[in-house]
Amino acid sequence: MLKRAALDPSLLAQFTGSEQPYRHGFVRDIVFTEGVKYVADTTGTYWLLDEIALAQKFQRAVMTVEFQVWELTVAADRSAVLACSDRDGHEVFSKRIKWTDFSTPSIRLYVSNGTILLPSEY
Repeated sequence: MLKRAALDPSLLAQFTGSEQPYRHGFVRDIVFTEGVKYVADTTGTYWLLDEIALAQKFQRAVMTVEFQVWELTVAADRSAVLACSDRDGHEVFSKRIKWTDFSTPSIRLYVSNGTILLPSEY
């Protein structure tokens, strides 16, 4: 099994803006920031960006939320839950992930105006 690097919260907090947006591979109107690219590169979780981007196109409840809070929470058995809430904390979507090698117990990402970003980049 490939061991993925853990995320350092103090390093993630240093991402405070993005000069170089990256366009999602197949949901072309979704972009992500340098901080989110760092997370995906470090942890090998481009699948997480795929899940969020695809939900923008195919989950009606998600499409209607202008500002989204996405949280991936990993359980001790390596299963996970990916949930999307609005800015008031009302969950609008969740998906169970049977298994993940995501190296951190949880991560929170935002989606605003078609951009996936870290909370420190908002």
